[in-house]
Amino acid sequence: MKPVVWLALLAAAAQAQTGAALKDAFQGIFRIGVAVNPSQFEERDQRGDPIISAQFNSISPENVLKWEVVHPRADAYDFDPGDRYVAFGEKNKMFIIGHCLVWHSQVPRWVFQDEKGLPLTRDALLERMHDHIRRVVGRYKGRIGGWDVVNEALNEDGSLRKSPWYNIIGEDYLVKAFQFAHEADPKAELYYNDYSLENEPKRKGALELIRKLKAAGIPVAAVGLQGHDTLDWPTAQQQSDTIEAFAALGIKVNITELDIDVLPRTQAGNSADVAAVAAASGRGPNPYVHGLPDEVQQALAKKYAELFAVFVAHRASITRVTFWGVTDGDSWLNRGRANYPLLFDRQGKPKPAFDAVIKTAGGK
Repeated sequence: MKPVVWLALLAAAAQAQTGAALKDAFQGIFRIGVAVNPSQFEERDQRGDPIISAQFNSISPENVLKWEVVHPRADAYDFDPGDRYVAFGEKNKMFIIGHCLVWHSQVPRWVFQDEKGLPLTRDALLERMHDHIRRVVGRYKGRIGGWDVVNEALNEDGSLRKSPWYNIIGEDYLVKAFQFAHEADPKAELYYNDYSLENEPKRKGALELIRKLKAAGIPVAAVGLQGHDTLDWPTAQQQSDTIEAFAALGIKVNITELDIDVLPRTQAGNSADVAAVAAASGRGPNPYVHGLPDEVQQALAKKYAELFAVFVAHRASITRVTFWGVTDGDSWLNRGRANYPLLFDRQGKPKPAFDAVIKTAGGK
């Protein structure tokens, strides 16, 4: 049997198992996306692939378009994984997201250094950024519909993170990154993406950042609220206030990396900073090794229903909601502890949270 036929049959079976599809339930409201890994976009994941094709109409790459993967050495680009990712999205007629062009993490050290290992000058780093964005965005011009241009440029207090980009180029590295991306593909949507923007200090910083980008003539299409949430954060009011604040600036809102951590927190606050999460990996209690108790399962469903009720109420402002992983087993939150943050369990079966989300679509 041809792989395409096999995958179509599995997708039909996956949809029959749920009795509904997320992308169909929210048709006309907003896109429903998912982050995919290589085993999935190479169609080797017999559990995940049928769910992806049956349930979602947008994809984001977990890692293959980040600098360390696509541009590992100064003299070498590796577009093979990215090409296969984009081809998978096109084959499944999905809205394809590029993630991400400029970030402080998962960037090789050489990017900020000259041939002697010394820090680059401002002009040299701008040239290197320009070349990278021109090559990567240009390669997928007209195929990738939207790019996370700058990722996580803010501290928790709303100030700009003192990353190597900031330290060498200055504050205008953000404007330059967006200008370069727009130049490489004028029709692609451009996004600023960050976590914890539901917290007021960081939200204020992001609002000011968007204002500055717009004042510089940057066509920012949307802000990405990552949505790495917990059972008690953000509140429905925080979520609503955040969406409305950005919509008031005349831009759309994407929920870009949605998951809900059900485990006891091992760090202060609600940060999704990768370094902080990695440092806390394996620490703290691991209470659900043998499965998620029903009361927690129901709490997860209730939280998802609460969030999606807010999203649907703001449907005029939201264009996409993307989950960061297909099944619980795919989640980045499984770092030394068993977590259950998504709508499908480790066997690929829909959880109570799936039904709770579907119900929020109502009669549209």
